[in-house]
Amino acid sequence: MRCAFFSLGSVSSKWTYEELKKYFVEVEFYNIKEIEILLDGKNSKILAGGKQIDKNFDCVYIKGSYRYATALRALSEAFYGRAYQPIHPQSFDVGHDKILTHLVLDKADIPMPKTFLFSNYASVKSFLKNAEYPLIVKLPKGTQGKGVIFVESHAAASSLLDVLSHLKQPFLIQEYVETGGVDYRLLVIGNEVFGYKRMAQSEEKRANVHLGGNVEKIEITEELKSIALRTAKAINADICAIDVLPTYKGPRVIEVNLSPGLQGATKATGVNLAGVIAKQLYEKTKNFKERLTKRNNNLFSELGINLDNPENKVEIISEFEFKGNNIILPRYISKLCKFQPAKNYKFVIEKNKLIISDEEA
Repeated sequence: MRCAFFSLGSVSSKWTYEELKKYFVEVEFYNIKEIEILLDGKNSKILAGGKQIDKNFDCVYIKGSYRYATALRALSEAFYGRAYQPIHPQSFDVGHDKILTHLVLDKADIPMPKTFLFSNYASVKSFLKNAEYPLIVKLPKGTQGKGVIFVESHAAASSLLDVLSHLKQPFLIQEYVETGGVDYRLLVIGNEVFGYKRMAQSEEKRANVHLGGNVEKIEITEELKSIALRTAKAINADICAIDVLPTYKGPRVIEVNLSPGLQGATKATGVNLAGVIAKQLYEKTKNFKERLTKRNNNLFSELGINLDNPENKVEIISEFEFKGNNIILPRYISKLCKFQPAKNYKFVIEKNKLIISDEEA
């Protein structure tokens, strides 16, 4: 099986790439920064470094920063339905926008801190006058704790509001939950959940590892596992990270991350998480291919066509896929015709007709 891995080439990505090579026959790495997508209907193309990607992949793993959210979505759409992907195309919109994330999780009844959205700045000013401080202000985009602002007073909130209003910057306001600068990161890989505690440095409210936070392994309780898997299902991702606040009312989800780093998690848990991800992708890809084959077989069975022993004449209307100057035959056509690699075939070209026959027949 073949796998395509698209990322920004971080240390975590390099670990994952090396582990993928242990499971897949072929693994191609592509840097998101070098990807170009040409949208032209059926002639749409994906290029990497100016060269067209014209291979058929069984598995496509796409991850990257929120700055590339639109490109990630478009890239994922290009492979959707043809290869297994652990992240649904629409998830790149949801997971990289905190406002959309909260709306989706709220609909799925995922416990979160109280969150406030406003349609205009006049409503915000009215709210801030009577709000309980401190508060958390979040910008829609940003990872690694960026775009998360701790506001201690009405005066500070008003000043921040003036700046955001001037920049026409959307935001959401969230209640501040005191946890002593501690949160949990839960890494979801299929049905498995790995977790660790992140502790902020002194005077810092954000516990992100990239901001200098310390890490420590935690026990994954049934409650934590349940909330992590439910959140992953809500955003339609088989691989992601869930950030949770441990409160006296129970865990509260604050963010999701579709491209989590593995360094802090690997250090804290002592588990080769890149290897777990690679194995998960391999197993899921096998299942995807089996379901796809079964679905195609059922379809042809309903049409009275036996792929293993076809009748002398079978008429099928289908489209060809073009990769550059090459024609890619659908797999069921290759199976019906019993085409084999490295074997010679005779091509007879007539007007509006192409006849392919076994040269040895």
